[in-house]
Amino acid sequence: MSRKAAMRENGRQQLLADLSSLWRIRHFEERVQELRAAGEIAGSVHLCNGQEAIYVGACSALDLRRDVVFPTYRGHGWAIACGAPLGALFAELLGRATGTNGGRGGSAYLSAPDYGMYGENSIVGAGAPIAVGAALAATFDGSGRVAVAAFGDGAVNQGSVHEALNFAAVYRLPALFLIENNGYSELTPIATMVRSDRLYSRAGSYGIDGVRVDGNDVGKVRATVAEAASHARRGEGPVVIEATTQRLVGHYFGDAQQYRPSGEIEQAQRDEPITRITRELTDRDLAAAELEEIRRATLDEVNVAAAAALSAPLADPATIKEHLYA
Repeated sequence: MSRKAAMRENGRQQLLADLSSLWRIRHFEERVQELRAAGEIAGSVHLCNGQEAIYVGACSALDLRRDVVFPTYRGHGWAIACGAPLGALFAELLGRATGTNGGRGGSAYLSAPDYGMYGENSIVGAGAPIAVGAALAATFDGSGRVAVAAFGDGAVNQGSVHEALNFAAVYRLPALFLIENNGYSELTPIATMVRSDRLYSRAGSYGIDGVRVDGNDVGKVRATVAEAASHARRGEGPVVIEATTQRLVGHYFGDAQQYRPSGEIEQAQRDEPITRITRELTDRDLAAAELEEIRRATLDEVNVAAAAALSAPLADPATIKEHLYA
C-alpha cells in the first residue's frame, strides 16, 4: 500500500471510530430520555444530543491518564468520551448502588474520577475555578497535567469564570477553557446577551490565546484541543476554545423549546455530527450496511448496559452519610 493510500485508510478508520463514539453517546442520551420519561430516573436531566463531537474530539486529544475534565451539568457525553463504563453511568443516573458514585450523584452531579471526569456542577460556571485549582496543583506535583473546564456560552458572563480566567492567565496555568456554544444560554439566544457573540475573543483581554472551532467536526475539535493542550503543557499558559454547535433537544427534560425559530432544529439535524460523518463516509463509498452495523452495535451496547443497571440494587439509604467530606 502506498503512503497516500495508507493515509486515506487511516483517515477512514478514524472516521469509523469517531462515528461509533458519537452513536454511543447519542444512544445513551436517547435511552436516558426514555428512562426519565418512564420515571426510572428522577431529578434534573440535561441531554447533549447534537453536541457529541465536542466530547469525542476533545477527549481523544487529551491524555486521560493524567489530564482531567470538569464539565458543566450537561456532562453525560463527557463521561462516556472519557471512557467511563456505560453500565456504571446508567446505574448512577438510576440511583443504583453500582453507579459511579454509588447512586448518590444522579445526573446533576455525575462524576467519574477514575476516568478523568471530575464531576458535573449544577452551579453555572462553577467548574472553572475548580479546574484552575487542579491546574495550579499540576504546577507543583510534576504530573504534566492539563485541566479542562467546559461550560456553556451563558457561563462566560459569570464572575467565577472571569476570576478563573484571570487567575489562570496571571499564573500561566495549564488549563483549557472550553466553551460549548450551542447558541442558547438556557432559553435565551446568546446574541441577545452580549455585544459580540465571538466569545473566544475575550481571551485577548486576559493576554491569553483564544480560538473558535466548528464544534460539529470531530477532527477539527481534536486538532484544536491537541494544539491547545500542548501549548498549556509547555507552560505557555491557558487557552480559550469556543466550540460552536447546536443541541437537538431541549435545555432540560420537558423543555418545549417554543423559543426556537421554525425550522431551526431541522437545519441543525442536517449539520449535526453524526449526519456529517455519515455523509463523509458515504462519499468515500462506504456501504450503507456497514454504517448501519455501527449504529446497531452501539445501540445494542447501550441497551445491554441499561438492562444491567436496571437490574442492580438501589442505593441503600442507610449509607447516605458515608463518603461525605467537610
